[in-house]
Amino acid sequence: MLQLNPLKQKLAAGEAVCGMLNSVPSPWLVEMLGYAGYDFVVLDMEHLSVNPETLEHMIRAAESAGIAALVRVPGVDPGAIGRALDAGAQGIVVPRVNDASEARAVVAAARYQPQGQRGVTGGRTTGFGTLPLADYLARANAETLVVLMIESRAGVENLDAIVQVPGVDWILEGALDLALSLGVGPDAQHPQVQQAIARVAQQTRRAGLRFCAIPRVPGQFEHWREQGVDTFLLGEDRGILFRRLRDYRQSFT
Repeated sequence: MLQLNPLKQKLAAGEAVCGMLNSVPSPWLVEMLGYAGYDFVVLDMEHLSVNPETLEHMIRAAESAGIAALVRVPGVDPGAIGRALDAGAQGIVVPRVNDASEARAVVAAARYQPQGQRGVTGGRTTGFGTLPLADYLARANAETLVVLMIESRAGVENLDAIVQVPGVDWILEGALDLALSLGVGPDAQHPQVQQAIARVAQQTRRAGLRFCAIPRVPGQFEHWREQGVDTFLLGEDRGILFRRLRDYRQSFT
């Protein structure tokens, strides 16, 4: 059954939250992230081919560990958005959003009437019918997070219109793809990229939405906290696991 979103509860209480991008499609690892103290996990369906059954089990693992499961879908794809939410995800992350029309399409796919046009189904999100449908629809609209990624020059240039779309909750930066779009890739720390990200953060917060930062070098987390940012994606589990395993192995040479 669709649960209250622990991520929204923590933010409402004034807490900072930290998440992890999951690129190792394993329910076991998702559950471990919860017990390791992460507040949310982004299950990646953009770059990975995860079958629907595994995705549902990963969402259940997040629920069991008390963290919010968000799903990054391949793009502005109403079918993929609906399937992720029907599987029990408490939010969706949509990459490469370039303008307000795409943002409106995402909201329409992610939210029920009157906020959107999402189609209704039963199943695990309604407790197989034990949660009255009207209660479920209201809860889903209230608890589901809609997160848009800004990863292109066009997205930055059109951000003022994007953040005015009703139903959008967070804006997440995508520095690597943004660097490529700006012609300075793959340097995520290039001054043009950092200036663009600062602009995205400022415009997002001015509109009353949350900006989700991705600290990549020492000092960036502290910088964003000083700026009042309270929402962070701390990297990708695959890369972190590889580096830690490699360093551990090399410590025995």
